[in-house]
Amino acid sequence: MKVWSDSFADHAAIDAQFAFGKPDAQAHVALSQNKNPHLAWSDVPAGTRSFVVICTDSDVPSQGDDVNKEGREVPADLPRVDFYHWVLVDVPGATSEIPAASHSNHVTPRGKFGPDALDGMRHGVNDYTAWFAGDESMKGDYYGYDGPCPPWNDTIVHHYHFTVYALDIARVPLEGRFGGDDVLAAIKPHVLGQASVTGTYTLNPKLA
Repeated sequence: MKVWSDSFADHAAIDAQFAFGKPDAQAHVALSQNKNPHLAWSDVPAGTRSFVVICTDSDVPSQGDDVNKEGREVPADLPRVDFYHWVLVDVPGATSEIPAASHSNHVTPRGKFGPDALDGMRHGVNDYTAWFAGDESMKGDYYGYDGPCPPWNDTIVHHYHFTVYALDIARVPLEGRFGGDDVLAAIKPHVLGQASVTGTYTLNPKLA
């Protein structure tokens, strides 16, 4: 399989219009346009009946002690963990691309609706659900795509991996509310092929 995006080149910077947060001179970060980027794929394995799209940030700090704190920095050697930004399942097998801004085109406080998505597809919850759980103005189930918003004081650039999985089933065997880990476990026996495209993003002016 091959996966690419017309919104950003592989291993190149993602534009702020596809991010949850953008740089702000006064507040460090402001809400951005939060559009989902364009994705397309080809060379699909024979027998493919549906696709799953998952986006993860592989560079999220494993501890939040220094995150977004004035006068402090998130050290580069801090262990990092994955953060799900997009979990989309039941993409029809005849589909070969997802247009930009088709699943998200703004920030939705308390999260977008789900799990039902366009054309019979379904969204899982992303990890902003847990991130905002203690914020009364933002907490909720964040279904679908919500883009990059790395700590503005992180000393490394974050990498966002958009992976498309080709499956031998038409529908992922999950119901109701589910997340990225749930999907990866459920599809493991059904993956015929997969491919990724990776973009980068930072809110640290020292790294821009």
